[in-house]
Amino acid sequence: FVGQTDEDQGTDAEICTIASNFDAEATQSSSASGSNKPEETFTVDDALEAIGFGKFQWKISFLTGLSWVADAMEMMILSILGPQLHCEWRLPSYKVALITSVVFIGMGISSPIWGNVADKYGRKVGLKVCMCWTLYYGLLSAFAPAYGWLLFLRGLVGFGIGGAPQSVTLYSEFLPMKARGICIMLIAAFWAIGAVFEVLLALMVMPDLGWRWMLGLSTVPLAIFVCFCFWLPESPRFDVLSGRREKAMATLTRIAKENGKTLPQGRLIAYNQNERGRFKDLFAPQYWKTTLLLWFIWFSNAFSYYGIILLTTELFQAGDLCAMTQGAKIEPDCSLECRYLTSADYKDLLWTTLAEFPDQHAVY
Repeated sequence: FVGQTDEDQGTDAEICTIASNFDAEATQSSSASGSNKPEETFTVDDALEAIGFGKFQWKISFLTGLSWVADAMEMMILSILGPQLHCEWRLPSYKVALITSVVFIGMGISSPIWGNVADKYGRKVGLKVCMCWTLYYGLLSAFAPAYGWLLFLRGLVGFGIGGAPQSVTLYSEFLPMKARGICIMLIAAFWAIGAVFEVLLALMVMPDLGWRWMLGLSTVPLAIFVCFCFWLPESPRFDVLSGRREKAMATLTRIAKENGKTLPQGRLIAYNQNERGRFKDLFAPQYWKTTLLLWFIWFSNAFSYYGIILLTTELFQAGDLCAMTQGAKIEPDCSLECRYLTSADYKDLLWTTLAEFPDQHAVY
């Protein structure tokens, strides 16, 4: 500056130096306080709660429900196929029963296998593979040339059906907590829809085209599901637990975009998990009673449900063949002729199958 002495200039320099040091210390203090601030994080459950139930969940409801429809149709066909082959191939009762039994044996063997596949490679992978498996061998069953081949192929169909419950696992891992109960029951409603579709298909196909067409057309829902599998994302919960956080984040972002919502602020983190579940954990002191109770409930449910379904067509087929009326007295008069199920029988079976819907409504 003009007119300033050297002493004045030195004083100004000292003031500037002090001010610079103060600014540097303030910046360091600000950085330190910022680094001590905790980072915002969220879990998959936090994200699903923020996203809520929307367009994406409706889509996945119908797609996973379609797999349940296909599963129900493959199971319902057992009650229709047995009486038909009993007459057409002149099979004794134990061979007819074996056609049904091998399906359940296949399911029992494969269920833990598909569970391990889903835990190791993903829910989507397990569901896709088991559905492709069921589609392939279900379609081959329609071309079975003899009883032995049919028995073998239906056993392999049962092996594939054992993985169908993965659809419920995958579905539930995309749902917010408040919607899980009613939405999982929605999947059960798709089972009733599949059973009704199968009886309607039998009513239209069996009288004229026969059981081979019936088996082939019953795989159509499976084929549709397999074609649309590409849309299904992997469970973000599985991806996070498997160390694929970027993939899980991409899935959650996609869901939020479809639902028109925003994700929580921060970074996606994994759950606190020390070890994957083991079979023996089911019998830990805090779980063994629940395990045994659930096993008993499922056994009783399957025993009564499938028992009634299979017995219904047997009763329709038997009819009054072993009785005749003479006045007020019923005399035995058994016929050796095998009786095929008629359109009237399928209509009666349709009414009994429709009875599943009031039960679903009562549960809701």
